[in-house]
Amino acid sequence: MNYLFTTLSKKQEVDSIIRDTIDKVLVLRFGRASDLVCLQLDDILAKSARELSEFATVALVDIDSEDIQVYVKYFDITLIPSTIFFFNAHHMKMDAGTADHTKWIGAFHEKQDFIDVVEAVFRGAMKGKLIVNCPLPSERIPKYQLLYKDM
Repeated sequence: MNYLFTTLSKKQEVDSIIRDTIDKVLVLRFGRASDLVCLQLDDILAKSARELSEFATVALVDIDSEDIQVYVKYFDITLIPSTIFFFNAHHMKMDAGTADHTKWIGAFHEKQDFIDVVEAVFRGAMKGKLIVNCPLPSERIPKYQLLYKDM
């Protein structure tokens, strides 16, 4: 499914897409093409792409690329896939009732869940918010035990 999306493997490519995506939600999926959960998520992203094309851009980030590690460290990506949202170069956070508001960890259950989340991010961003509430019911939000290093 990756053929539908740009795959980024250099820091400069990620910097550019964040800077150049204007008035649309930028969805960055950090992961690897060989991971089963990443493939599930990519399938949902691909099925949603046409419906979201007016207000969202999706790109895949190769987490194994040496040049991307600055972002992996900055966003503390330890579990994949991790999906991060931006709007007009601002990192958009989401309160999904989990410990981490900076990213979505795991796949979405279905296409409509992803569409609902992106719409919520877009609507919040248009109102000037930098954090939005997750529109999904809690049973549809993946639960992960986050382990913090050096605590």
